[in-house]
Amino acid sequence: MIDDPAKTGHLLERLKECLPFPATLSPPLAAMIREQSGGHDVPPRCDITRVYYAGDEGGILCGLDLTMDTGKKTLFASITYLLFDHRMPLAREITAYQKHRAKRMRRQGTRS
Repeated sequence: MIDDPAKTGHLLERLKECLPFPATLSPPLAAMIREQSGGHDVPPRCDITRVYYAGDEGGILCGLDLTMDTGKKTLFASITYLLFDHRMPLAREITAYQKHRAKRMRRQGTRS
């Protein structure tokens, strides 16, 4: 099991209470979106308007509202590929979740 169900459920509920909130795309996520949109400019920041739990394998998914030169787009990405302002009320909890999930996924990858 990658996620702690109790901690993840608690974080998910707190995130839902804060919607919408800003985030910054990680460089790999921005590059992937740019590639999939045909090379269009991708803004570095977005608003998270929805959060879901995609099970232990998917983790917390965020609905990202991006305003691109092709219009407004809503995409979904794992919270692990987003960056948050350290002054945001849930920043510490999000960072702890991201680190825990990344660590567990690395461990799981080395076992296979």
